Amino acid sequence: MRMFIGIPLAEAVVEKLETVRARLYRRGDGLRWAARESWHITLQFLGETSAEQYACLVTNLGAVRMEPFVIGLDGLGCFDRAGVLFVTVRLTPALTALQQRVTTATEPCGFTPEKRAFAPHITLARGRGHDDARRLSALATELRRPPQFSPFLAEEFVLYQSFPGPGGSRYERRERFTLNA
Repeated sequence: MRMFIGIPLAEAVVEKLETVRARLYRRGDGLRWAARESWHITLQFLGETSAEQYACLVTNLGAVRMEPFVIGLDGLGCFDRAGVLFVTVRLTPALTALQQRVTTATEPCGFTPEKRAFAPHITLARGRGHDDARRLSALATELRRPPQFSPFLAEEFVLYQSFPGPGGSRYERRERFTLNA
C-alpha cells in the first residue's frame, strides 16, 4: 500500500480552490490539474507500507493528542524545479507541532522524517517538463488580485492510501484521527 498522512480541507476552502482553478485553467494547456477530491495538506509522505506497518501507524497515530487549530491559506506559489503550482499554507506553531507529532509517531513503524523543511501547501497543478514549470510559475502571478481564503478549523488528520494512475493519483481515506487533547 502506498500511504501518506494529511489534513482534509473544509468545504468552503474546496469551493474557493475550485474558483481559483477555473480562473487559471486553459483547455489543452498540457498541465495535470488536481481533482478537488485530492486536495489536502500533506503532513508526511510514507510510501510503500506493509500490513504490519499499517497496524503500527493506526495505533501510534491514534495516540497523537492535540487541540484543534486554525489553518490559514495565502496566495499562489510554484515549486519551479518540481513544476508544481500550489496554494501556500501558513506555517504556524500549531501546524508545525502536529507535523512533528505525526512524524514522531511514525518512526517506530519504520518511517523516516524528510530532511527538507516542512513546506505545507495544496497542489493545484503539475507540469510534465521544464517548459511547464515556467508556465506554472507565470500562472502563480497571473491573477490580478490574489485569492482570499477563509481560515478553517483543522479538527482531524487522515491516513490516506494513494492509487497512482495515468491521469494522476486517486486518494482514499483509510483512517481518521480526531484532534482533541
